[in-house]
Amino acid sequence: MHAFDLPQRESNVKIILSRKGFDSGSGGCASPVLPDGRMLSLPIPDLRGGCRYGEIGDGTLGRIAEDLSGGRVRATSRAHLDPDLDPSARPRTTGWKGCLGQTGSASSHLASAGVGPGDVFLFFGWFRHVAQGNGGRWEFGSGDRGVHAIFGWLQVAEVLDLSLGSPAAWTRHPWLAGHPHLNRGAERGNTVFVASEELVLPGGRTGLSGYGVVPRLEKRNTLTSPGLSRSYWLLPDWFAPSDGSPALSYHSDPARWSSTPDGTVLRTVGRGQEFVLDCERRPQAAEWITSLLS
Repeated sequence: MHAFDLPQRESNVKIILSRKGFDSGSGGCASPVLPDGRMLSLPIPDLRGGCRYGEIGDGTLGRIAEDLSGGRVRATSRAHLDPDLDPSARPRTTGWKGCLGQTGSASSHLASAGVGPGDVFLFFGWFRHVAQGNGGRWEFGSGDRGVHAIFGWLQVAEVLDLSLGSPAAWTRHPWLAGHPHLNRGAERGNTVFVASEELVLPGGRTGLSGYGVVPRLEKRNTLTSPGLSRSYWLLPDWFAPSDGSPALSYHSDPARWSSTPDGTVLRTVGRGQEFVLDCERRPQAAEWITSLLS
């Protein structure tokens, strides 16, 4: 278990591009971009989930998930609400903060990469535009293949090791009760990352919360390169491996990176949840994170 003092944050940061929400394997479709531009990340189904889709937010998420999934997911189905970033998503108890659970091989990857206090998760998913058709049913737009886009963030303040299944690992944070990664018993790598109150990066305070959701789909939080399939991302040039800087994990093959006048295009791997970038030699990272979330 670790904690850190945010105002003293001066060291380098790691960025974790973390794939979350509905996809072709979990949920069976994309998450929606509503007609007003708002993104709504649909949490994956989970029979052990602590809440139902229709209980999240104002209840409309359940109807949207049911319509878009063709009934594979119901408003009464249980959801894995994780990452949990929106204070209004559920009734909250005193002390609640944003948090993220991870387990298994993905958790091991984060641990081996040294992810810990001060590092920043940027959550992305597959999004498509939707509209309401006949009878008010939510439908995807025809011809819209969708994009990968960043919909939320979390800066780590504390890492809770739940692998032994002991309540003592989390009971000093009683607001965690009900999180889907609690009360699972002994489980290899089961971990909860607790968010910081404020986002503090090398160089100082940002004035931003340490966790939250990106409300709208815009160019700055869209990863997919214009005109290409969603697995091809347009990134700042400094993302590319060079001068001995570690590559984004799972993407060390130089053939995956292509320089263009608009930035670097990355052909992403087909699998994997957590992609870690060590920014020790990438001083542009702090400014990029701040501009992305401002």
